Amino acid sequence: MNIPLTPVRFLRYAEQQFPCKTAVVCGNLRLTYAQFAERVTRLAGVVREAGVNPGDRVAFLSLNCHRLLEAYYGVVEAGAVLLPLNIRLAPDELAYILHDSGAKILFLEEEFIASVDSFRQRVPSLKSFILLNGTPQASWLSPKNYDDALATATPYRADVMQMDENSLAELFYTSGTSAHPKGVMLSHRNVYLHALSVCLTFLTKTDSVDLHTIPLFHANGWGTAHSLTLAGGTHVMLPRFTCTEVFRLIEQEHVDSLSLVPIMATALANSPDRQKYDLSSLQWISIGGAASSPTLVREVAEKLGCICYAGYGLTETSPVLSTAKPRTGEKLEGEQRPSALAMTGYAIPGVELRVVDFDDKDVPHDGKTMGEIVARSDGVMMGYLNQPAATAEVMRSGWFHTGDMATIAEDGRILIVDRKKDIIVSGGENISSLEVEKALAAHPGIYEAAVIPVADEKWGEVPLGVVVRKPDSSVSEAELIEFCRSRIAHYKCPRSIEFLASLPRTATGKVLKRDLRKKYSSG
Repeated sequence: MNIPLTPVRFLRYAEQQFPCKTAVVCGNLRLTYAQFAERVTRLAGVVREAGVNPGDRVAFLSLNCHRLLEAYYGVVEAGAVLLPLNIRLAPDELAYILHDSGAKILFLEEEFIASVDSFRQRVPSLKSFILLNGTPQASWLSPKNYDDALATATPYRADVMQMDENSLAELFYTSGTSAHPKGVMLSHRNVYLHALSVCLTFLTKTDSVDLHTIPLFHANGWGTAHSLTLAGGTHVMLPRFTCTEVFRLIEQEHVDSLSLVPIMATALANSPDRQKYDLSSLQWISIGGAASSPTLVREVAEKLGCICYAGYGLTETSPVLSTAKPRTGEKLEGEQRPSALAMTGYAIPGVELRVVDFDDKDVPHDGKTMGEIVARSDGVMMGYLNQPAATAEVMRSGWFHTGDMATIAEDGRILIVDRKKDIIVSGGENISSLEVEKALAAHPGIYEAAVIPVADEKWGEVPLGVVVRKPDSSVSEAELIEFCRSRIAHYKCPRSIEFLASLPRTATGKVLKRDLRKKYSSG
């Protein structure tokens, strides 16, 4: 007898084994696993009573809160597909995703009413709008808000044996940095097996307390919704990231783990409020979402008092593919330690990683030869929604092609050197913009840095450094260039530096290099 692999089973297990244990902390609300599971069955009832059929898309436009976490189980329990939306997107971008996905119901928070009202008539598939908080006033909103709807709903529990593990469970949209965002389809099987791999990698335990610092719509955030529940750990919700609130919740809830994108890690390490709080419960921090640097990894570890290491994954891979977490028995000493912990790392269980050339042949495992990372795992997506050509382009010969350029060492550790499109070709030499960014970021006066190519009459193109100084820094262009020349080959160093108050970013926190290229290529 084969039991279908579905994340619904995670909550079933936690409810049975840890009914009285704290499952979720959200503001002043604390829910046990029994209470959380009860709310989930009521949400499933609400979704079914709204006329949703198997496979229909149910969208959530929500900050990190217990209601969005409930959706990860309740929507799927009802046989529907969960679509978490990026709250930082513009109305037109949200309209595109909702229309492309064919979403039938939209749950939204009060602060997004005006935004949704501006485009809702352009998304004919949407039949119902349910307010997550507050009192519905507009005529187009359902008369009952989320909690009122749950209170009167008939609880629904699916028969797990009737679920199809290969059917679509969750739908996430890529950031769309170069074109329209694409809908990434993840099956029940993808989500289930990925969570098992994550639990095994990070040794998630019943007494684990994780702070949801990264939004649950983000690739580096949603996996925790599954793995932590399976282990019976405690979810601490953070609606919006501020350093003070992160520190406060770590101290109050004895948080032992959290995940960050580099800009968050930089902010925490440099926050003057850090020393006001007891952060001794912290055991580890994982940085993902963009390449980190040894400097940042070292600063976070020293200032927050826990081990810090990088990780790597994509929306298309559920998301985690690798971690730089030290292997058991591995001794990393001196400067070798932050350098190793800032690497892309090695494949987690259930994942196979290769670095290949343009003919899809493996590059030498010498830590120097550059190639593209390709992956094969149980977490690799079903494909892009309604985009067979785009799916075929990245899913070749049984491997997912990431578009990330990297080297691979003899021990299997991978180091991303750049995205394919961000490699700088100067005088016939390939320059990794990430390598130059790490050199700039190592200067004590620099908060963050980005490197882009600019046209050069002699060399074709050369690196330009775009940096943000720390508040107390007055480092000059000449000093920074000389600093880089002391750390990396001269031909790789920026020929010029531009200083900005902040770097432009996507809604998920990635630096918008296309905007920088446009700005500086036009003078």
